[in-house]
Amino acid sequence: MDAFQKFLEDKLGPAMSKFGSNRYLLAVRDGVIAALPLIIVGSFFLIIANPPLPQSWGLYQFLTANAATILLPYRVTMYIMSLYAVFGMGNSLARSYDLDGLSGGVMSVMAFLLTIKPVNVSADANAGIAGFVLPMSSLGSAGLFVGIIVTFIAINIFRLTQSSRFHITMPEQVPPSVSRSFEALTPTLLVMLLIGSITYFLGFNWSGAITAIVTPLVTATDTLPGVLLVCFLTCFFWFFGIHGASIVGSIARPLWLTLLEQNANAAASGVAGTALPAIGPEPFYQWFIWIGGAGCTIGLAILLVSVCKSKYLKDLGRICVAPALFNINEPLMFGAPVVLNLTLAIPFVLTPMICAIIAWVATSLGLVSRVIITAPWTLPGPIGAYLATGGDWRAAVLCCILIAVSAVCYLPFVKIYDKQFLAQEQVEEPQE
Repeated sequence: MDAFQKFLEDKLGPAMSKFGSNRYLLAVRDGVIAALPLIIVGSFFLIIANPPLPQSWGLYQFLTANAATILLPYRVTMYIMSLYAVFGMGNSLARSYDLDGLSGGVMSVMAFLLTIKPVNVSADANAGIAGFVLPMSSLGSAGLFVGIIVTFIAINIFRLTQSSRFHITMPEQVPPSVSRSFEALTPTLLVMLLIGSITYFLGFNWSGAITAIVTPLVTATDTLPGVLLVCFLTCFFWFFGIHGASIVGSIARPLWLTLLEQNANAAASGVAGTALPAIGPEPFYQWFIWIGGAGCTIGLAILLVSVCKSKYLKDLGRICVAPALFNINEPLMFGAPVVLNLTLAIPFVLTPMICAIIAWVATSLGLVSRVIITAPWTLPGPIGAYLATGGDWRAAVLCCILIAVSAVCYLPFVKIYDKQFLAQEQVEEPQE
């Protein structure tokens, strides 16, 4: 067992850590996280436009009658999330190469917009407008993968022009902000010519091509095996002390956002809860699987306080239970520790998978509404589940049930772990 643990620490752990620090994965993560406040705040307007109130109330009738106006903030935030995420990705990736982040972000947005063919509405007399317009749907989650690809292309062109000195250099007397703008002229021209030519002269359909590639991944993500795989990989990385949600989320979050937008758009159109298309967007994990943090460790935190007899684990539980209520479990992960702890590894991996199966069955049967918004992740589980499902009280009940399931799953292993600490503490007690 010691040899196996040494192998995990010396060989597999560093390899996983290196994979998790890949600059491109980090750029995708940073870009999506940068857009997260807009996604969270914008999505709450879905609840306001579709309030969980009795239909006989005057407030309900007023809000639903003005739903189109109320949803406008949603349509210029979450509905076009890719536009904001692309800027964040370009900024992050450019800075990782010691380039100007602002120029990288602007260049990436330009490249992204150049993949979209404007629609000519000049012949539409009923529209009351003339000229070209951009289809907003291309700026939403459907365009996120296109944005990722062209961001990587644009920033690498930017990097190559800087390293090869194939750019305009201003005298030292010129202010840095002006100098950076002129240095970005050459890569901007190259990106514009390349992406624009591919889109407008070669007629390449970026969105169609990427959609054809990504659709099977999105479909697989919204299946029970896909959810279980995400659960396993997240906990697997965490076992080595690597932030599993960051690594898996960097890859899966664009897929989750696509699923969430499908539900949000359906909810904005007034579709009934059980008719929403997707079960497994990210909020499904947050409020039914990662309750208390990765590994559904809310049950572990409760057991340390209520069951353990060893002084160390009971004191640790008192410290960790409050953060766990708000889904912060780093003190528990490194204090128990859960990381590289073979005693707690089995429940740490299996508990979220069991919760995922229960939540999936309950949601697919229509016992609980499907998630439509991204509620702030630091909310206590039942409250977050209620909000994420658009005000379904049954989601809060399910969350409470899953917390109890988590405690039951961890219980036998916590008792074993507690005995180990008790024996150690009794040996270390001074003899009278």
